[in-house]
Amino acid sequence: MNATENLVKTPGMLVKPLPLRKSRTAGKRKMGNTALRWTLPYLMILPAMLIFMVFVIYPVFYMLYVSFFDWNMIADMEFIGLKNYLDMFTDREFWKVLGNTFRFMLMMVPATIVLSLAIALYLKRNTRINRILQNVMFMPNIVSLVSISFIWMWMMDEDRGLFNFVLSLFGVDPVNWLGDPNVAMLSLVIVNVWKSLGYYVLIFVAALQGIPQYLYEAAALDRARPVSTFFRITLPMLSPTLFFLILTGIIGSFKTFECVSLMTAGGPADATNTMVYELYQQGFVYYHTGYASAMGVVLMLIVGFMTLIYFSLLQKKVHYQ
Repeated sequence: MNATENLVKTPGMLVKPLPLRKSRTAGKRKMGNTALRWTLPYLMILPAMLIFMVFVIYPVFYMLYVSFFDWNMIADMEFIGLKNYLDMFTDREFWKVLGNTFRFMLMMVPATIVLSLAIALYLKRNTRINRILQNVMFMPNIVSLVSISFIWMWMMDEDRGLFNFVLSLFGVDPVNWLGDPNVAMLSLVIVNVWKSLGYYVLIFVAALQGIPQYLYEAAALDRARPVSTFFRITLPMLSPTLFFLILTGIIGSFKTFECVSLMTAGGPADATNTMVYELYQQGFVYYHTGYASAMGVVLMLIVGFMTLIYFSLLQKKVHYQ
């Protein structure tokens, strides 16, 4: 027995314990837990990211690639550079279609926002009848737009439609809702507003019910008029909801297709022809796949540019609680 062992075992003496060596197994386990903690979130989102890459990112880049070719999906692809874009920007039909799309957006989005907000102000109280009305209003949003289009085509029929029948009761001449170039676009706007109204109303009702009640109580103590209360309390508190709904409405209006295809087919005289419907025509009817891809790229850039402008102009005016 050496001197060190005697020193440790001597009773009554305070001896500093020797440091323990860390186990290699414990160190490896700790490193493994750290690596798992860092990689687990990425592993969890990996399936969603793969789906996003395959069905969103890859089609966008492939569309950009095809836009530089002359291709009909049958013959070999022929590289033509920017010719599709030059043909598009020098085509009067493209500018007319683009103008129709903007006109549809400028008619649909304000009408949907104003009507849905007015209805939501009426239905914001949490009563049984209001809940029933909210469910009834939301029903068109879950119905296929194809079915809705057929129903509205019957109601807007010039000879046997419900609308002209009601007008005839007041002595008004029948209106060619879908055949008159001056009225056809308005008819499509009415259909799309009617379908979207329920969704917008529910979002507004939820936002209105989330406004603190003490703000209205303070306004009542100050004897504020209802109009002042609306513009100074309700609208500022609704600004995040308005910001979201207007943005999604703009994007959705640029993507409208079903009602145009079924109700008017872009007519009469291309009065209702929009970007997405023209893209479909060029790509799947005339088989100008490269030209249609170029239109898709331009549409994507327009929506992205408008979104950036919208954020830059209105984001600072949004009031978050």
